[in-house]
Amino acid sequence: MRKSTLLKLLTFGLLLSLMLVACGNGDETEAAATTAPDEGDGEEFVGTSVSAESCDYGGKILSIEAVDELTVVFTLCSPDPAFPGKAAFTPFGILPAEFIAATGGTGDILEQPVGTGPYMVSDWVRGESVTYTRFDDYWGDAPAAETVVLRWNAESAARLLELQAGTADMVTLVSKDDFQAIEDDPNLQLIPVPNPNIFYIGFTNTFAPWDNVDVRRAVGMGIDRQRIVDNFYPPGSEVASHFTPCSIPNGCAGDEWYEFDLEAANALLDDAGFPRDENGVRFTTSIYFRDVVRVYLPQAPIVAVEIQTQLLENLGIDAEVVEMESGEFITESGNGRLDGLHLLGWGADYPHVTNFLDFHFGRIGTQFGDSYPDVYEQLEAGAQIGDEAAAQSIYEAANNAIRELLPMVPIAHGTAADAALASLGGAYTPPFGATQFMYLDPGDDTLVYVQNAEPIGLWCADMTDGESLRPCQQVVETLLEYGQDSGEVHGELATSCTSNDDGSVWTCALRSGVLFHDGSSFDANDVVASWAVGLDMANPSHVGSTGDFFYFGYLWDSFINAED
Repeated sequence: MRKSTLLKLLTFGLLLSLMLVACGNGDETEAAATTAPDEGDGEEFVGTSVSAESCDYGGKILSIEAVDELTVVFTLCSPDPAFPGKAAFTPFGILPAEFIAATGGTGDILEQPVGTGPYMVSDWVRGESVTYTRFDDYWGDAPAAETVVLRWNAESAARLLELQAGTADMVTLVSKDDFQAIEDDPNLQLIPVPNPNIFYIGFTNTFAPWDNVDVRRAVGMGIDRQRIVDNFYPPGSEVASHFTPCSIPNGCAGDEWYEFDLEAANALLDDAGFPRDENGVRFTTSIYFRDVVRVYLPQAPIVAVEIQTQLLENLGIDAEVVEMESGEFITESGNGRLDGLHLLGWGADYPHVTNFLDFHFGRIGTQFGDSYPDVYEQLEAGAQIGDEAAAQSIYEAANNAIRELLPMVPIAHGTAADAALASLGGAYTPPFGATQFMYLDPGDDTLVYVQNAEPIGLWCADMTDGESLRPCQQVVETLLEYGQDSGEVHGELATSCTSNDDGSVWTCALRSGVLFHDGSSFDANDVVASWAVGLDMANPSHVGSTGDFFYFGYLWDSFINAED
C-alpha cells in the first residue's frame, strides 16, 4: 500500500504551519522546511527538503531534498568521503514524517518509535525489560524468533549466571576471568567483540587547574597505563599509543604517546606552581565515572580507584571518586560541566578515523571545554580527502596536536567478549553497530538477550550510549548498514548511495515497497523529516530525551539554526 496524497498534503500543511509558528511571521530563517507542492492532478508526489541559506552556518550539509518518491539528494558544503559510513550509523535511522510531526519529538517517539525494522517495541517496563514482537510485514527476511525480551544487569557475573541457568540466550561483555570457563563449557560459546575502541581520562579545560596544559601533561606522563591494562583488561588488550586504534586507517599517524615518567611529570607540577603540602598533596580534584561495563572499560569502579591511587601515590593529586547515573554522566561530561577528571571511552560506530577524532575534537565539541583550533582545523581538512594516503600527513598533524595539547589521556584499547548458549544459532557480534536480534535463532519463539544497562531512550537520533542504540537499532533502520563480519557498508533502506566526482553530492536510491510498523509506506519525505529533526535546531520536533542530538552536530560539523 502507498501513503495517500491527501495524507501527504495534510502533513505538508502541518509541517509548514509549525515552521511558521517556530520562526515567526515575516522573519527570515536560515532553514527551509519544505519545498512547495507540485502542480498537477492531485496524485503527484509532494517532495520536501531541509536546507541552510548558505554554508556560512559552519555545517557540512547544505540541503537534503526528496526529488521524487524514491530518491533523496544530499548536497554537502564540502566533500565527505565518509558519508556512507556515517549514513549507516544508527542515530540516522528513518521514522515516518507524520509520526515525527504528531509526537512533536517527545512522548511515544522516545519509548515506542515507529520504524521499518524486523521488530516492533510492544512494551518497555522501566527497570525491568523491553519486549519486542516480530513485524510480519518486514521487507526483508523474517526473524527467527517471534518475541524478543531485552533485559539488563550491571554485573557480568549475574549475566553469566543467567546464561548458565538457561534463562538467557545471549549476554554482553562477560568478565575476562570467565573467558576460559565459558570456552570449556560445551553448553556455551564465547563470542569475541571485534569493535575498535579507546578508554581515556578526560579533562575540561574551563576548570582550573586543567586549564594548564602542563598539569594535563603531568597526568599524561604520570599514570602507569601498562599497569592498568595488565591488571584490569583481558588478554589481547593494549596500551593506547594514539587516541584512535591502529586498525582504523590513519588512526596511528603521528608520534606515539608519552612514556611513563614520574620524574618529568612531578617536575611539571612543581613548575606549574603546585608544590606538595606536609601530607604530600598538591591539590584535590574528583574522578567522575559511570558503573557501566564497556569493551573499553570492563571494570569501571575498580579502574577508577586504581587511577585515584596512582594520582595520589605518583603525583600527589588527591582525587575523590564520584559515581554518576549513566544518563546524567553522559550529559554532564558531553557538555563540559564536570570539574575534575572523567573516565570515558569510545567504540567505533563506522570505519573511518573521523568517527574517533571529529566527534571528540571537532570545532563544536564541548566535552573537553574550549575546543582546540590546532586540532579541529586539521580534522576539517582531512575529512574532505577520500584518499587515505593523501590524508596521512594531515592526520599526523592532528594527532601530534592532540598529543601536545592533551585534552585527554588515552589509556587502553580493550578486548572483550559476549557469550551465548551453544544452541543459539547465528550468534555473533559485529565490528560496527550492534548485534541484530533478527539473525539470532533460539530454536523457539522467544529470544532473551541480556545487556549491561537499561536504555536511556529508544529514539536513536538523540542517543549516544550503546545500551540505547542497540535496542532502537532493532526497530529503526538506516539508509545503509554495516556488514555482519567486515563492517563494509551496503544498502538497507537505500539500495545505493552514490556520489558525484568529489563526494560533495550524494544521491540515494530508496528501496520500494517498504512499510513502517504503523502500516504507512516509506518514501523520500520520511528520510528528509528524520534527518531534518536532528539537524535543524529550529525544527519544532527537535526535542528528544536530552535535546542534544549529538551525532548530528558532531558528524556534520554544526546544526542548522544553531543557537548562539
